[in-house]
Amino acid sequence: MKLKELERQAVQVWSPASQYPVYLATGTSAQQLDASFSTNGTLEIFEVDFRDPSLDLKRKGVLSASSRFHKLIWGSFGSGLLEASGVIAGGGDNGMLTLYNVTHVLSSGKEPVIAQRQKHSGAVRALDFNPFQGNLLASGANDSEIFIWDLNNLSVPMTPGSKSQQPLEDIKALSWNRQVQHILSSAHPSGKAVVWDLRKNEPIIKVSDHSNRMHCSGLAWHPDIATQLVLCSEDDRLPVIQLWDLRFASSPLKVLESHSRGILSVSWSQADAELLLSSAKDSQILCWNLGSSEVVYKLPMLSSWCFDVQWCPRDPLVFSAASFDGWINLYSVMGRSWEVQQMRQADKISSSFSKGQPLPPLQVPEQVAQASLIPPLKKPPKWMRRPAGVSFAFGGKLVTFGLPSTPVHQVPQPCLRLVFISQVTTEPELLAQSAELQEALGSGNLLNYCQNKIHQASLQSEKMLWQFLKVTLEKDARMKFLKLLGYSKDELQKKVATWLRSDLRLGESPQSKGDDLNSNRQQAFSIQTSKHTTWEASVSSDFFDELIPQNMTLWEIPITEDTEGLLSRALLLGELGPAVELCLKEERFADAIILAQAGGSDLLKQAQERYLAKKKTGIAPLLACIIQKNWKDMVHACSLKNWREALALLLTYSEPEKFPELCDRLGTRMEQESGWALTSEARLCYVCSGSVERLVECWAKCQPASSPMALQDLMEKVMVLNRSLELLRGPDGVSPGPATTYRITQYANLLAAQGSLATAMSYLPSDCAQLPVQQLRDRLFHAQGSGVLGQQSPPFPFPRVVVGATPYSQETSSPRLKFQSSHQVPILPPRPRIFTPQSSLMMPLTPSHPSPYQGSRMQNTSDYRPSGVQEAQPLPLGPGGSSSAPSVSCESTRLQPYELPATSPSCQLPCGPPSRRARYSMRWCPPDHWHLDSSPRTSGFLEKCSSAQGKPPEEKAMSAATGQDQQEGASP
Repeated sequence: MKLKELERQAVQVWSPASQYPVYLATGTSAQQLDASFSTNGTLEIFEVDFRDPSLDLKRKGVLSASSRFHKLIWGSFGSGLLEASGVIAGGGDNGMLTLYNVTHVLSSGKEPVIAQRQKHSGAVRALDFNPFQGNLLASGANDSEIFIWDLNNLSVPMTPGSKSQQPLEDIKALSWNRQVQHILSSAHPSGKAVVWDLRKNEPIIKVSDHSNRMHCSGLAWHPDIATQLVLCSEDDRLPVIQLWDLRFASSPLKVLESHSRGILSVSWSQADAELLLSSAKDSQILCWNLGSSEVVYKLPMLSSWCFDVQWCPRDPLVFSAASFDGWINLYSVMGRSWEVQQMRQADKISSSFSKGQPLPPLQVPEQVAQASLIPPLKKPPKWMRRPAGVSFAFGGKLVTFGLPSTPVHQVPQPCLRLVFISQVTTEPELLAQSAELQEALGSGNLLNYCQNKIHQASLQSEKMLWQFLKVTLEKDARMKFLKLLGYSKDELQKKVATWLRSDLRLGESPQSKGDDLNSNRQQAFSIQTSKHTTWEASVSSDFFDELIPQNMTLWEIPITEDTEGLLSRALLLGELGPAVELCLKEERFADAIILAQAGGSDLLKQAQERYLAKKKTGIAPLLACIIQKNWKDMVHACSLKNWREALALLLTYSEPEKFPELCDRLGTRMEQESGWALTSEARLCYVCSGSVERLVECWAKCQPASSPMALQDLMEKVMVLNRSLELLRGPDGVSPGPATTYRITQYANLLAAQGSLATAMSYLPSDCAQLPVQQLRDRLFHAQGSGVLGQQSPPFPFPRVVVGATPYSQETSSPRLKFQSSHQVPILPPRPRIFTPQSSLMMPLTPSHPSPYQGSRMQNTSDYRPSGVQEAQPLPLGPGGSSSAPSVSCESTRLQPYELPATSPSCQLPCGPPSRRARYSMRWCPPDHWHLDSSPRTSGFLEKCSSAQGKPPEEKAMSAATGQDQQEGASP
C-alpha cells in the first residue's frame, strides 16, 4: 500500500532508528538531469508523519549543494548531544565527500556543512557508517579506492589495504558487518565481493560467481549471522540474488530468481532477517523470505525502474523506493487496497471539474478493482510475532514457548522452536484431601474416615454433622440419631426408675408399710386355707367349674336421678356415647377414655380430642401429636427452639416412607424462619432424610463464593451420604439432582485443572444425561490418552457435522445422498425446491442453528477420532429422554454433497410465521425417507420436507412413527 509520495529526481536516505520524528533526506541525483539541465544540487529533509492522511511529505529543511549526489548516508554520530540529529554524508562527483550537520539543516541557523573532502579520484558511489562506532565512515569510488574516515579527525583517512589487486575496478557498494565491527565488504562490477579485516588491513576472502556473468550492483550483510551476505546482479542475463556464507565460499547457499531483468538494489530488513527487498529493471519490487526462498510480497508493475529501495529503520513496516521517473514513494508491506488513494485522487480531480455540482459516480472496471488489491505478507514478520507465549490448557497443563537461549548466529537453520508442556498444581492441599477421600471410597472404610473427620473438626456444628454422616453408614440409624440429639431409652428408664423410687420413699410412713405387710400376709394365708378346704370338699371334678368364690364383695348398681344414675342407665342400655359425654362433662376423663375404648375407634378419637381440648397443659400438644399422628402440622407449628425435639419425634414415630419429606420440611423451615441462624442445624435434617440435593443447596446459600477447599469439604459430605444411600437403596436408587450435578461437575473441573484427570472422571455420574457432564466426561476420557486404554469410550456428546465431502458423482441416474459404507441407505428422489439461487452449486450437508429436536434426529455420520469402529450413539433429549432415531453402525460414513439445480429467480420463500421463515435445520428421518431443511442465510437452499398432508401412505406412517408431524412446527 502506498503511504506517501514525493516528486523528486533524487537519491534518498532514512533517519536512524533512534531519531524521532522520522525523517527522509533527499539529494539531487547525479545520475539524472531535469528539463533545465542544471548541475546544481539540493539537500532536503522531509518529515514522515503517517498520522497525516495525505500523500504529501512536509519539508523541514533545505540546503543548496555545489554538486549533485550519487549516494547519501545518515549516521548517528553526535546524536547523543543535546538537540543533535546526526550527520548526513553525501558522495558526489569528482571525489567530493561532504558532511552535513542535520540539526543545522533543520534549523537553518549555523553553517550546516561540517567538512568537505576531495580525496577520491572519481565519483563517490558507496558510503556506509559503522554500526558500532558512529565516527567511522567508509567511502568507495573509482579505481578500487576505499577510505575509512574518522569524523573526529578527517585530515588523513585510512585505507583497508593496498591497490595491488588487478585490474582496478569501481566500488559499487560498501557495507559494514552487522555483528563484527572490524569487518568491511565491497562489491565490484565484475561480480566479485571482497571482505576486509581492518585489524590486518588486508582482504581475508573474495567471493565471486564462477559463471563470470555476475555484475554486482548491491551488497548487504545478514543482520544476525556474521558470515552471510547477499549479492545482486544487474546483468539482464543473470538477474539473480545470491546468498553466500563465507564458511562455504565455493558456491552460494541460495539463489533467488524471480526478476526477469537485472537487479538494481537490495535492502535487508534489520527487524526481520528473513525479509529482503529487491528492485530491478523489470519495474518490480519484490519482498523475499530467505528462509523459504519465495516471494512473500509483490508490488504491482511500476511505470519506471526503481534504482533504490530502503527499509525504514524506525518503522519496520515501511520502505521507500526511488525511481527514474522522478518519484520517491513510501509503501507498507502489510498490503491494502489502493482504493482509498484512488478515491482521494478522484475527489481532487472532481473538485476541479465539478463547477459547484457533483459529477456522476465513477464506474471502475472490475479488472482494475481486483488488480488494485495488494495482499499482505504471506507470513507475519518477526516484529509482529510473539517472542514468547504462554497458555493454560485443559488438565492443568501450561504450554509455553520462547526465544532460544542460544545466540542467533549459533542457531542452526532452520531453527526448531521448542514448545514446553508442564503440569501446574496450585491446590496441593485439595489434591491431598481428594486422594484421601478417593482411597476411603475405594476401600469402603468410610467409618474410619468419618471418625477422623470428627476428630479434625474444630467447630461443634461440623463435628455434629460428621457424627450424623457416620451414623448413616451404620445399622439402627434412627436410634443412634436420637442418641446424638440427647435422647436415649436406657437413660430414660434409669431416670424414671430413680424418680419413682424417690417418690415412693417420700409418700409412705413406716407404720403404714408394716400394716400393709401384715394384711398382705393374712390375705395370703386365708387364700391358701380356702383353697385347701375347697380341694377337700370337692369329691368330683364335675362341679369344679361351678364353684362360687366364698369371699366376693357384693356391689350395687346406682339407679338414682343424679349423674351416677344417668350414667348407669346409659350403660345398661348400651349407650356408650352419652355415657362418655357425661363422664367428660364431669371431668371424669379416665372413665371417659375407658368407656370410649369399648365403644370403638371413632368414639375413642372423639374422647381423645375432647380431652386434649380441655386439658391445657404443657405436655398436651405433644400428646396430641402422638395420638393424632399429625406430624406435618407438628413440623410447621412447633417452636424452632425445640428443633431437636421435633426431629426426635420424627425419628421415633414417623413412618419410613414419610420420614424424608418431613425432615426436609423441618430443615427448610429452619433455614427460612431462623434468619440463617439454624442453617448448620438444618443440614442435620437433610442428612437424616438422605436428601443430598437439599444439603448441597443449603451449602450453596452459605457459600456464595465457593473456594476450592470449601468445595472439597462439600464433596466429602456428599460422597459419604451418597455411599450410605447406595447401601440402603442400591446403586440404581441414587440419582443426583441439578444442584448436586453442578457442584460435582465444578469439582471435577477443579480436579482436572490440577491434573487429576482419572479422579475427576470417577466423580462424574455415569448415567447423567446433562450435556455439560457428558462433554466433560468425553473430554476427560480423551485427555488421559494411554491411561484409558482398554476402556470403553463414552458416548460422543457433540452433534456430528459432515466435513470433507467428496464431489458429487455423476454415475447415478438421479441425485442421491450416498454413504461410503457397506450399509447402503436408500434415498428418495428430490422433490421440487423453493429457493432463489443464481446458479447451481455444490454444498455439503451441514446443519445450521440446531433445533431442540435436531439432537435426536440427526444422523451420526462421522467422527473426527482416529479410533476404530464405533457405533453411532443418538444424542439424548434431556434428563430421562431417549432418542427415537435408529442407530447406524458404519466404518467410514461420509455424506455426499447434494447438487442443487437452478430454478427461476422469481421463486420466493414461502410465507408464514416468522419462526418458520427465520430458521430451518437438518432433521433426522428414517433411512428410507431422507429429507433436508434449509437455512435462508445460504445462497442456495436445501430441500425442505413437505408436511404430512399430501405424503404417500408409507411416508405418513414413517413420519408418525418418528413423531415428525407433531414436531413439524415446534422448531423455535
